[in-house]
Amino acid sequence: MIKQIEQVAEVALYLWQKGWAERNGGNITVNITEELDADVKRLPALAGPFDIGVTLPNLKGCFFYAKGTGRRMRDLAREPMENGAIIRICDDCSHYEIIADKVVMPTSELPSHLSVHNYLIAKGSPYKASLHTHPIELVALTHSQKWMAKDVATKVLWSMIPETKAFCPRGLGMVPYMLPGSVELADATIKAIDDNYDVVMWEKHGVFAVDVDIMSAFDQVDVLNKAALIYMASRALGHEPEGMTDAQLEQMSRAFNLPK
Repeated sequence: MIKQIEQVAEVALYLWQKGWAERNGGNITVNITEELDADVKRLPALAGPFDIGVTLPNLKGCFFYAKGTGRRMRDLAREPMENGAIIRICDDCSHYEIIADKVVMPTSELPSHLSVHNYLIAKGSPYKASLHTHPIELVALTHSQKWMAKDVATKVLWSMIPETKAFCPRGLGMVPYMLPGSVELADATIKAIDDNYDVVMWEKHGVFAVDVDIMSAFDQVDVLNKAALIYMASRALGHEPEGMTDAQLEQMSRAFNLPK
């Protein structure tokens, strides 16, 4: 568990340094169930039970590290257990308890994050971490509707540099603007992940990424945003970037056995 919490703190620092986590922006939730020993799992509740607002049957007996509501990433990077908490999902799968280290209430977006984790478990996915952040250049793209069409952004970003397709092989799913923290946004995000995306763009808001751990989720967002930066730098030089050809991208897919 210590390693996972340290990794969360490291990612939180990167998010702040990149300018992707203004004020208390962004959220991190990690399923740490397999990392806890029996003694930790039996700890008495410090607070709760609290209503999740939805019943999530696949989360029975699960434990999560969750960033605290109103807490800043820059503070979490220094003191992760002062700015987040470990929660236990109750047997009714509709409530949670805080068990460590202090009573830090989780993010208001917890139902959305937990709904995604419930889906991942149901699908048998190995993914344990979810990240929401506000990468500047990717968000900027969504202020033009042409980028919101399915796979338009994916194809351009893949074509900017080979690493984008290699390390983000499922591309970038797109979700139109919806109220932050809403059930509708959570459902649309799950639908996009189910459409074979690991990173989902929320129009005029930010991204939601899932992966095996929080560093891997961050890496996918970082690589995609680098591609957006290359695109914008090319435009700033006065030309439309050529990008890699379809044949070159297909060659990569075959050479590295990529899913798309």
